[in-house]
Amino acid sequence: MSRPSWDEYFIRIAKLVASRSNCLSRHVGAVIVKDKMIVSTGYNGTPRGIKNCDEGGCKRCSDRKEGKIKSGEKLDECVCVHAEENALLQAAYNGVSVKNAVIYTSLCPCRYCTKHIINAGIKRVYYSSEYNLDEISKKLFEEAGVELVQYKD
Repeated sequence: MSRPSWDEYFIRIAKLVASRSNCLSRHVGAVIVKDKMIVSTGYNGTPRGIKNCDEGGCKRCSDRKEGKIKSGEKLDECVCVHAEENALLQAAYNGVSVKNAVIYTSLCPCRYCTKHIINAGIKRVYYSSEYNLDEISKKLFEEAGVELVQYKD
């Protein structure tokens, strides 16, 4: 087995971070990197101190799992924090700047997270899988001058 490139290494770590998610719909992980050092990680799930999704903490997740709603519906009812958002918040919580950093995610960021990533000063986004709900993210990144790269295994 050959030594992975830095990008492969960090995208693999983002996928591993995703395994901590307790979301009933999808597991997503994110890793923020500066100067080839991990400064923060995040996965999707309920906020700190709230019951996990798999414990009934998010009614939307439960309804989605039970087939009561379809993918992309009632997103405003979800109480979960996205992986990218969690990584940004963890950095802030610990007083770590992410200006000019790179974020690696297991899923292309949604529009909501895209806005946060842009305003946090992140300059490059690597993602593994496409997110089919929002082409606007790609346009926002382009307009803001944030490089968006799909990492293909």
